[in-house]
Amino acid sequence: MCAFALLLVPSLAFAHGDHCAAVRASVSDAGFADEVTVTCTADHAIITSDTYPHHEMMTGIVGTNEQVPVPAQYAAPILLDPILGNAPLTRDAALGVAVNGVPIYDYTAGGEMSASDLAHHQAQHDTVQTGQLDLCGGHAGRGDDYHYHATPTCMMAQMDNAGDDAIIGWAFDGFPIYGVANPDGSTIADGALDICNGQADATFGYRYHTSADAPYIVQCLMGEVPGFDALPRVRPLTALNGGGAAPGRPPRGGVDDLVFTQFPDGRRSMDYRYQGTAYYIRYVPSAQAGCYEFETRTVTSGGVATAGTYCR
Repeated sequence: MCAFALLLVPSLAFAHGDHCAAVRASVSDAGFADEVTVTCTADHAIITSDTYPHHEMMTGIVGTNEQVPVPAQYAAPILLDPILGNAPLTRDAALGVAVNGVPIYDYTAGGEMSASDLAHHQAQHDTVQTGQLDLCGGHAGRGDDYHYHATPTCMMAQMDNAGDDAIIGWAFDGFPIYGVANPDGSTIADGALDICNGQADATFGYRYHTSADAPYIVQCLMGEVPGFDALPRVRPLTALNGGGAAPGRPPRGGVDDLVFTQFPDGRRSMDYRYQGTAYYIRYVPSAQAGCYEFETRTVTSGGVATAGTYCR
C-alpha cells in the first residue's frame, strides 16, 4: 500500500492559461473526441459521454455483483478554477471522469469512506483484491453503469498520446489525473503522494496519479467543490412498467469463467458459471430509445429465468 502524506494547503486557487482548452485537448489528443464531447460554461468544462468504452469489459471478474454494463448518458462537470480545500472530500459515487468519458470511483465498493477510512487500507472492500474488477480496471455498478475503480489500463493503451505526460482524466475539483509516473517520466518518490493520491503540480497547482498499490487511483478530492452533494450520478435502469430490478448480490466465493460478449448487432451477453451451473445476463436494444430487452438467469434470482424491458 502506498505511504500517504496528508498535505492540505487551504484556499489556494490555480489558474491554467485556459483550463477549458486543457480539458478539451486532453480528450482530443487522446483520440476520444468522436465519442466524448466537451462544452464549457463560465464555471465548468462538461465532459459528456455514454460511459460505455470501446474496449473489452467485465471479462475475468470473479467477485461479480451480477450487474452488466449498459450505456448511460452522463455529463461530468469539471471546475475551471480549481481551489485546494481544507479537508479531503469523499463520495460513494464518481470522483471524476476519464478522458474516454467513463466515470472514476475510489478503489472501494463498501459505501462512502470516512476521513479515518482514508488513512487505512480497506482490504475487505478493495475491488482489486476481492476480484471485482476486469482486466481494464472497471466493472458495472449498481446502476448497471461501467466505471473504473483502478488504473484504466485498456483505455490508456488506446490513447493516441499514451505516455507519462498524458492526462488520463479529470477530478470534479478541476485537477488532472496522470498515470503512475510524473509527467516528465521520473518515478514518484515514496511518500510523495498525499492521502487522495495526489501531489503538487507546476502547471495546474495540483495533480492526481494512479498507483500500483492501493488506493490505485483518486480516493478523495483535495479541492473545493461547490455543490459537492449535487454532483451527477448515473441514472439506474428502470422497468418499463415503472419498477426497478433489485441490485445483484455477489455470489459467495465468486464465479468462474465470466465473459462479456459484444455482438455487432448490439446484443450483449455476460455468461458465467457458479458451482457448476451456467448463468447469464443478456440484453439487446429495444425499439424504444434508451430501453433494452433483458433475459437473465442469475444467482441472485435463485436461478429463475426472467425477461423484461428496462430503460434509463
